[in-house]
Amino acid sequence: MTAKHPAYLLKDIRHYYGDKKVLDIPELKFETGSITGIIGPNGGGKSTLLKLMAFIQRPVFGQILYNGHPEVPFSAVVRSKVSLLTQKPYLLKRTVFENIIYGLKIRKDTQNIEERVRKVLTTVGLDNDSFCNRKWHELSGGEAQRVALAARLILKPDVLLLDEPIASVDMESAKLIREASIKARD
Repeated sequence: MTAKHPAYLLKDIRHYYGDKKVLDIPELKFETGSITGIIGPNGGGKSTLLKLMAFIQRPVFGQILYNGHPEVPFSAVVRSKVSLLTQKPYLLKRTVFENIIYGLKIRKDTQNIEERVRKVLTTVGLDNDSFCNRKWHELSGGEAQRVALAARLILKPDVLLLDEPIASVDMESAKLIREASIKARD
């Protein structure tokens, strides 16, 4: 009988920027399939924690176990399984369609790509016919955030980390982002 590991186990995590300690976490677990919110003041280390969990940064001290195994930034194991959506959407200077399929092209996973894009755009509340050929600069803040979310959802990550995804968007976009996040978990 094998023991089931949590999705994440953070042990003795300490992280600093210069002399300023931004994280001090003796132990923290996140179970597979859970939806967890993290609250705290500005500068409290929330974004740093998400970057560590996305394996974009390495903690100054401590260890992060992913599914029971220690991992390091940009390892092949986690690169395709963990995705981070930052507060400010980063879109390439391309169309919505090209932004959404970028990760799939890198993976050489282009089977049924038009249908997959249509489905993920619907998931985030955007009409394929109206948005697919729009350029990045033609999108509102909420639309850009939803396109960035679609670009992550189409990759079907095991873990989706969201860093204040609704902080700078309108109420309708916030509602659609929340709904799409729950659908992705399900």
